[in-house]
Amino acid sequence: MSIRLNYQDGRPIYEQIVEEYKRLILKGVLLPDEQMPSVRNLAVELSANPNTVQKAYTELERQGFLYVVKGRGNFISGDSSLREAKKREMQKQLNRLLEEADELGIARSELLEGVRQHAGGLDCHD
Repeated sequence: MSIRLNYQDGRPIYEQIVEEYKRLILKGVLLPDEQMPSVRNLAVELSANPNTVQKAYTELERQGFLYVVKGRGNFISGDSSLREAKKREMQKQLNRLLEEADELGIARSELLEGVRQHAGGLDCHD
């Protein structure tokens, strides 16, 4: 299982690593207590500087997605509150989007139609 980086993306590489791993953890692709690749191995796999990978791992640990076992490496956190925190974050983003639409005079029905069109080809999960 490898992550994808977009070298054309304006975001720093470490942020892309963080976002990719967060996505995989939240989707359940990576399971609690699963060991992460070593900093060195991931750096080689991604053709990235080991300091960049270490910065990403440190950020993932700070956000609660990883924990460190001294001398053994980095592991996926089993904290179930991460999904709930992500849902709350998404709800805040949605609220900001709705407020901005209101300020611009965009009708909710117009927004909902856009959502329906976009979601038409997507499988919906509860």
